[in-house]
Amino acid sequence: MTGDVASAEPPAVELDAVSRTYTRGEPVYALDDVSLSLARGSYTAVMGPSGSGKSTLLNLVGCLDTPTAGTVSVAGEDVSTLATRQRARVRGQEVGFVFQTFNLMPRLTAEENVALPLVFQEVAREERLERARDLLDRVGLGDRTDHRPSELSGGQRQRVAIARALVTDPAIVLADEPTGNVDTETGERIMGLLDDLHAAGNTILLVTHQRAIADRAERIVRLRDGEIEGIDQVDVEGAA
Repeated sequence: MTGDVASAEPPAVELDAVSRTYTRGEPVYALDDVSLSLARGSYTAVMGPSGSGKSTLLNLVGCLDTPTAGTVSVAGEDVSTLATRQRARVRGQEVGFVFQTFNLMPRLTAEENVALPLVFQEVAREERLERARDLLDRVGLGDRTDHRPSELSGGQRQRVAIARALVTDPAIVLADEPTGNVDTETGERIMGLLDDLHAAGNTILLVTHQRAIADRAERIVRLRDGEIEGIDQVDVEGAA
């Protein structure tokens, strides 16, 4: 099933007949013949029960995994058969990943955590830290730059993770349950940041269990048993 929207330019992400299987005695389909296109600047939410393939989809788009069959294109480049280092290059240039569990380095300060992706791009230290400070200020943590993760609340750590995802100025932002480990007020602030990113032209792909969160997107892709069960368009008031 395909959720394509006609566009004069190549989509930000395109999955063509993608399957991902794992062998557990017999093959298990995490994704089964999924085709999906994300237009540049679009905002898409993915919903489905546990085991439906949501995280697998996100990992394929984020160049953290490769399909068993089919092709995955990111920013017009087929990443399906790239070597690990080449996929890391595409991920570093095009994708910002916000994980539910934050994945921050415990011994680094907030500023150092945000600047870390720029180390791998060989950006000069002074520029790295300046960009990190600017982003921390943008997410409301300008006064927490020298705090380590253990000194921050869950919501503050998630905002550090968002700043880190943005420090390379990615065109595509992937968010895996970004409000899953924070309170309602902090979750609203985090979603406001993602809304702002979309308004600025970023492509957003969000995985969530919460319909109210999904309704912030332009469309909702519903997965079940590794297949696309349906795609809902969301109106301007946020009701499908």
